[in-house]
Amino acid sequence: MSKAIPIILVIIIIGAIISAAYYETHMTNTKTYTSTTTTITQHTVILYVLSGAGLMKPMNELIQQFQQKYHVKVIVDYGGSGEIFAKLKTGEGEVFVPGSYYYAAQAIKDKFIIPSTLVNITKHIPVIAVPVNNPENIHSLKDLLKPGFKIAIGDPKACAIGKVAYKIFKKNGLWNMFEEKMKRGEVVLAPTVNQLLLYLVTGQVKAAIIWEDLATWSQAHGKIKIIEIPANQNIIKTIPAAVTVYAEKNGKLKIAEEFVEYISSSQGLKIWEKWGFKPWHP
Repeated sequence: MSKAIPIILVIIIIGAIISAAYYETHMTNTKTYTSTTTTITQHTVILYVLSGAGLMKPMNELIQQFQQKYHVKVIVDYGGSGEIFAKLKTGEGEVFVPGSYYYAAQAIKDKFIIPSTLVNITKHIPVIAVPVNNPENIHSLKDLLKPGFKIAIGDPKACAIGKVAYKIFKKNGLWNMFEEKMKRGEVVLAPTVNQLLLYLVTGQVKAAIIWEDLATWSQAHGKIKIIEIPANQNIIKTIPAAVTVYAEKNGKLKIAEEFVEYISSSQGLKIWEKWGFKPWHP
């Protein structure tokens, strides 16, 4: 008789576990999932956004406002434009906001975004950035390629700023100088524009080509100096946004359209301008 007691206890415990699991699965409507910012219920509408890493500051603010207004949850994946485009091709993202129109054009060509939803939001302007004391006395693109110090450039396979930097060197007949600097081991490639800024402010390089708007980031305040590239030498890009075909497949076309409309509205543009972006004009 004494040996039977432990067996009965085991059966009771197992029964209790099964009952609890059943109750959790079938009886409650408050089961939760965790995100990086809030706790959300299974009934919360979740919108997935792919965004260029250099757009993080305005996008974070715009997303916070949008969530409060529409009572939805926006989960954003930041990365180099090439990186988020690769994710788009694998079926991720319901809104696509790359750092250059080039990637939106490719997405239209490959039928990953809905063309009628595409909008141009702001300009994206490349500049030369140096430490605030400019130790290498850099004032031009040609100065950037002098021997004896390291510079940082975006990886053209990973981010929009890298692709455009390469094109700027070629446009201005500086490609041979750039290749020589690379051969000397004086060029550091970075996967995102955020990493370019980090290399610069930590003293790992003496100059970088970044987007102008990064000068507004707190990480840059008092640490870097911006040198404008003359308009005839520069290649100014456009930041677009569009709804992807996955939003329609996932039944979230309307909320995705509202998100794109919100970040490109007059109210949204105030946030972009606050972070150093200039409005796009045809």
